[in-house]
Amino acid sequence: MPGDNDNVVSLSGHSVYVHKDASAWQAPVGEAACLAQISAHVTQNLGEVESVFHEIVSDTVHIDVHWVKPGPRNPYHRLITSGMSDLPMHVPADFEGPRYMELMITLPHDWQIGDEAFKDESWYWPLRLLKFLARLPHKYGTWLGYGHTVPNGDPAEPYAPGADFSGCIILPSVSVPPTFYELPIDAEKTITFLSAVPLYEGEMNLKLRKGVDVLLDLFDRKNIRDVVTPERPDVTRKRFGFL
Repeated sequence: MPGDNDNVVSLSGHSVYVHKDASAWQAPVGEAACLAQISAHVTQNLGEVESVFHEIVSDTVHIDVHWVKPGPRNPYHRLITSGMSDLPMHVPADFEGPRYMELMITLPHDWQIGDEAFKDESWYWPLRLLKFLARLPHKYGTWLGYGHTVPNGDPAEPYAPGADFSGCIILPSVSVPPTFYELPIDAEKTITFLSAVPLYEGEMNLKLRKGVDVLLDLFDRKNIRDVVTPERPDVTRKRFGFL
């Protein structure tokens, strides 16, 4: 939990959290509380929801994933969670950022989506990643926010064959309309939508050493956005030689 690791910091000066199972953070498992509102919000801002991948068996919270196909308004596949926002995240008391969150991952137009394609981990791993990230704050009594990085295990390993990314960073999407970022539910609850952007090992190391702004500056120089592109270059390979 965050309180257990407040004295652990990266070279960039940011806290590093080692997540431990928080058994007290258990939520009723059932249909996402804001499913209808999230579906309407996605449709209004990104396009018609083609399908929803429903969980049959859930742990801690029930996470469904909405799929928006490429279309005139949207050249990408979008996968967006619902259910993560059923509970507030376990954020620090003095934190003024979002407590309710859903996550999105953006895939190129030729990505294979569907039950048959998902039998192959090389197509399924983005969905698996979303479900893991959406459950993480509630299962471990922690939080996710802007610039947080999450490795794929310890030590970190590639997500799938052919996908050398071994972690991800949480960022606002730069490929959606600004109206997508927040969904007010009531006076007490606003859901923030952020994106999971996969990173290579060198990029994870750079963020921990130098901070998120340095990494994003390199992304800007290389015109790297939040769309998952397995063949994209590692922005640290030439300059920092991590890999």
